[in-house]
Amino acid sequence: MDLTLSLLINAIVAGILLGGFYAAVSIGISISFGMLDIVNIAHPAFIILGSFVAYTVNLHLGIDPILVNFILSPAFFLLGIAMYRWYYVAFERRGRESLSGLAFFFGILFIGEVALLLIFGADYRTVHAPYIGPTLEWGAINLPLRLFVPFLVSVGVVIAVQLYLTRTFTGRGILAVSQNPVALQLMGANPQRIKAVAFGLSIATAAVAGAFLIIIQPVEPSIGREYIGRVFAVCVLGGMGSIPGTLLAAIILGVAESFTATFYGPSWAPAVSFGLLLLTLAVRPAGLLGR
Repeated sequence: MDLTLSLLINAIVAGILLGGFYAAVSIGISISFGMLDIVNIAHPAFIILGSFVAYTVNLHLGIDPILVNFILSPAFFLLGIAMYRWYYVAFERRGRESLSGLAFFFGILFIGEVALLLIFGADYRTVHAPYIGPTLEWGAINLPLRLFVPFLVSVGVVIAVQLYLTRTFTGRGILAVSQNPVALQLMGANPQRIKAVAFGLSIATAAVAGAFLIIIQPVEPSIGREYIGRVFAVCVLGGMGSIPGTLLAAIILGVAESFTATFYGPSWAPAVSFGLLLLTLAVRPAGLLGR
């Protein structure tokens, strides 16, 4: 097979796998920002926290990092509920959720980063798992398992969240609270409770995505800043609050970044991704699958 064609095919495959990971890190923003209108700038901090939790348990107990974060996801869910209640009492109830709420999440972002720096230092950390390193070869196509395994689990998480939102009473309440909270109250549901559950779900998914991140690459406390723009770009590009749109937009951005990094250099990848975002918004401001 021609070398250029082989590079192109592998760039597309790697981009699809990377897109699955981007979907996992962005699904929490699709919930908090797209459905609850809460601009959680601190979202990447919880991804990195999930990475370091996976690292610590994997280092001392040898448990698979993905399994670790799934086991601990209820704890992150409760942390998210507590954070929303704090946010609600301090800002939302008083009608000060715009700039004051944004400053609140900026504070959480930097406090979390500093805390992780004090505990773990600035060194890069990695985890150990049997699928980190090996590559499946299928003709000219190479499938690195460190990307393939997180991709499969990420797609599973996206499907599970979509089913939860569309097939359960609380999930439908989350969809409703983003559209008409007054009508939700008339149905006998408490909008604040629904929002707390939704925000808890967004933090739990962020922590699970943290395990994917440390499998794909080494991490250090400040690396989360690289994902602030990406997660919001995926959320907006896919359509605010659309979970299938999040997956589709993440794969498109992943392929665009992979293709650009392969043929033009890694430094151009973010520029092409955000250029694609701006082009899409110019043509369809609601995003790919937005209403």
